[in-house]
Amino acid sequence: MKLTILFGGASFEHEISIVSAITVKEKLSSFDLSFIFCDADHTFYLIDSSKMKATTFSKGEYKKMPQLSLSNGAFTQKSMFSTVEHKNTVLNLIHGADGEDGSIAALLKFFSIDFIGPRVDASVFSYDKRYTKYLCEARNIKSVAYEVLSAGEHKEINTPYPIIVKPSCLGSSIGVSIVKNESELDYALDTAFEYDNSLLVEPFIEGVKEYNLAGCMVNGEIIFSIVEEPQKEEFLDFEKKYMDFSRSEQVLGADISEELEAKLKAAFTKVYSNLFEGAIIRCDFFVVNNEVLLNEINPIPGSMANYLFADFTSLVKDLVSSLPKTSRVKVSYDYIHSISSAKGK
Repeated sequence: MKLTILFGGASFEHEISIVSAITVKEKLSSFDLSFIFCDADHTFYLIDSSKMKATTFSKGEYKKMPQLSLSNGAFTQKSMFSTVEHKNTVLNLIHGADGEDGSIAALLKFFSIDFIGPRVDASVFSYDKRYTKYLCEARNIKSVAYEVLSAGEHKEINTPYPIIVKPSCLGSSIGVSIVKNESELDYALDTAFEYDNSLLVEPFIEGVKEYNLAGCMVNGEIIFSIVEEPQKEEFLDFEKKYMDFSRSEQVLGADISEELEAKLKAAFTKVYSNLFEGAIIRCDFFVVNNEVLLNEINPIPGSMANYLFADFTSLVKDLVSSLPKTSRVKVSYDYIHSISSAKGK
């Protein structure tokens, strides 16, 4: 089966996307893979599979490779004498801005290119953590209490210390701080506002139990991964999460009750259904007093959360065969023709 991995993008998570693409290449080695890199200037390059290594990008060697443009149904490679179309299904592996904010989803939909990844509406509700909270409220999904702060706004924080301060639209724990008392607050706010004009403030829950669950919908049924209990200290900082994106070995399932597993799957289903079809996502949950709280939606998880699935290759193949389809509106100009006929023109 042919599949194109699309990665890179202009975001703070650009390098993480490269790491994920290299890992997924290994995990999907039985596929006929091609690789398209989107650089920081939004130029697309067709990357030689043998050159899929970090230094190809850090040293700028990718710039010597063929540039691609988009046409209906394909990425195209043009030369003086020919045009080659790359019509494979695309796996969107661009983390952060571009990939998770809906930009790439809109572009691929506009050009009628089949892809694995969140659609535009799903991106809106998962990329911005404020809208994730609104989704929770609309779908009766329990989540951590929160406040929103905006740049230039002078507002008293009502959440008792310790708190977590995080940018609204970033992942990988970039710009996130644990604030244990008021003396640490200004520095945390300055750090977070370097990355975003909007922040979330949440209570820091000491010793909280955290569980990760991934899945996707195949032929009308959600296929769940194992439930993972990530090993962490106070929280997963950028360095730990960066390494997390290169994971390829399957992890062990969490030692939890059937009742808790059912609760996690029920919450995941509420998040996923009628919104994330066509995407493999990972939801991160907190469990407090036996109550499941959604912490975060990862619409394009690191390395596609391959390490949570017993047979990731088969999962991707099944998903490719059951992607949601959209049809183009047929434009007929009947209305204009009728007006023209009525006027005798």
